[in-house]
Amino acid sequence: MAGVDELGPSEPVPFWLRNADLPKRLVTALVMLVVSGAALWLGGMAWTVFVLIIGIGVWFEWSTLVLQFRTPGRSRNAWRCAGAIYCGMGSAILIQVREQAAGAALVMLIVGAVIGTDVGAYFLGRALGGPKIAPKISPSKTWAGLLGGVIGASLLIWAVLANAGRILAAAPSAQITAVETAASPMAILGMGMAVAIVAQAGDFFESWMKRAAGVKDSGKLLPGHGGLFDRVDGLLAVTVVFGTIFILVRLSTLT
Repeated sequence: MAGVDELGPSEPVPFWLRNADLPKRLVTALVMLVVSGAALWLGGMAWTVFVLIIGIGVWFEWSTLVLQFRTPGRSRNAWRCAGAIYCGMGSAILIQVREQAAGAALVMLIVGAVIGTDVGAYFLGRALGGPKIAPKISPSKTWAGLLGGVIGASLLIWAVLANAGRILAAAPSAQITAVETAASPMAILGMGMAVAIVAQAGDFFESWMKRAAGVKDSGKLLPGHGGLFDRVDGLLAVTVVFGTIFILVRLSTLT
């Protein structure tokens, strides 16, 4: 069989060859799913410790990237402080969300939507290819991938909300809201689109940092996925953006 280098310049790369790393990615994803799922199910200290470990690890990788594209001085220190705030906010929001009556379901909704974005973007983007969104920042991201991300996020959001009767038993009012939302295709699509766009923006931001640092991945901890920051860049952005919006809305209602 021909390898990538044996293909002519005008020959399209076969789909199977573009996804040669898929088995490794799937195994790593399964391990991450089991570990994170166990921590989410246990809740309490287990979830808090898990989230803090991930948050500190992401900040370490953030700092490593910054050290490679910022010279010593105030700018570098400001970048590292900004990373600590960014990672700290994301971690604090996820910990606080889990503490709510329907916390496990809410975390599943957030994480599931981002996973749906990643999976949909990965498969549809690689299957269809097409025009790039920002080739100078992330050459692999296409508009087809973004569409796949919207579809994937919407499907995962619908799947979680449609099962609200079983997973939101501890919060009847949230259960009713979830069921009503699941019955509205436009609401589901709007949520999926919002999550996909914010998640992709987080992905682009990390890609810009890596390009500025001259590296392909933020780390090598996760086979097939790179580093922790590579894996949670979209989730971090979604958590911080929508968590901040929620907090501001709550504060406005209180005042």
